[in-house]
Amino acid sequence: MSRFFSEKYASLVPYTPGEQPKDTQYIKLNTNESPFPPSEKAIKAAGEAARELQLYPDPESFALTQAFADILGVKREEVLMTNGSDEILNFAFMAYCDDTHPAVFPNITYGFYPVFAEINRIPYEEIPLRDDFTINVDDYCGIGKTIFIANPNAPTGIALSLAEIEKIVASNPDSIVVVDEAYVDFGAESAVPLIHQYDNLIVTQTCSKSRSMAGARLGFGVANEALIRDLNTIKYSTNPYNINRMTMAAGIGVAQDEAYTKANCKTIMENRAFTMDELKKLGFICTDSMANFIFATHPDLDGEVLYQKLKEKGILVRHFSKPAICAYNRITVGTRAQMEAFIRAVRQIMEETK
Repeated sequence: MSRFFSEKYASLVPYTPGEQPKDTQYIKLNTNESPFPPSEKAIKAAGEAARELQLYPDPESFALTQAFADILGVKREEVLMTNGSDEILNFAFMAYCDDTHPAVFPNITYGFYPVFAEINRIPYEEIPLRDDFTINVDDYCGIGKTIFIANPNAPTGIALSLAEIEKIVASNPDSIVVVDEAYVDFGAESAVPLIHQYDNLIVTQTCSKSRSMAGARLGFGVANEALIRDLNTIKYSTNPYNINRMTMAAGIGVAQDEAYTKANCKTIMENRAFTMDELKKLGFICTDSMANFIFATHPDLDGEVLYQKLKEKGILVRHFSKPAICAYNRITVGTRAQMEAFIRAVRQIMEETK
């Protein structure tokens, strides 16, 4: 750091994104991107929007917000579109956390939560998962803090039921509960219907995974109108034009092609089941993932060794150094051909390491 860098950020440890190699062609199963291109409607709309890049985008994202409100079955005033779901999550940390409202989240979850807390100088608590990586719902009931729950969780892929989410929300009526549903479209149950019953619930989602738009950076939050007004106050105080014209247009296009999204999600879930079955035949232990990735370990194969050897064979997966999960690797679910290549490579590595 330079000698000018503020002392208030001296201890900040930034989030580490997954590898994005530029020198070698890999089968990329490390960053939970979709293996499928965006909808043709999204691509066409983005191209047309590029003709007007000399103009600022609509700060209200009116048409885009309405399109997603229609999909979600809520009012436009109950949705806020953002620059990826990371932005809406950061807005929530800014709006609802402070010294008297500390943040709380699992100790094994999305790695950006502690970063958001640190950069906003918010006190936070990390609650341990059970030994099987599941969240103990009772740990979050009636705690009176601002709660962040990724559902399905990352990197485990394990999901809470809607009844379990509702128990947490209902037991904390005077505290905000943020349910981060980045992976909800791959088999879990969304909490969006609960926003009309509970005025303390915010649900966030992203277009990066199920809608093949990781490169476009588009996410959104869903909550009652009062909470959306809060979050808009933060948005208009930081970046009013937070979604560019091409992303906005692509988002409208993808919203008009839900059949394409659902078909891709179905294929990914089928490929997830296939890959988990093949891994289990090889002696791997997998969590019950409801996301577009698999979290797996082998009793006789070091997690980091497997990661490195797969990389040598041109396949990237995600390995985490945190002691509680360092035996595991997170494997993004790709096309059937990609997953078959992954399984072949794993078999070869197991033969080589006997």
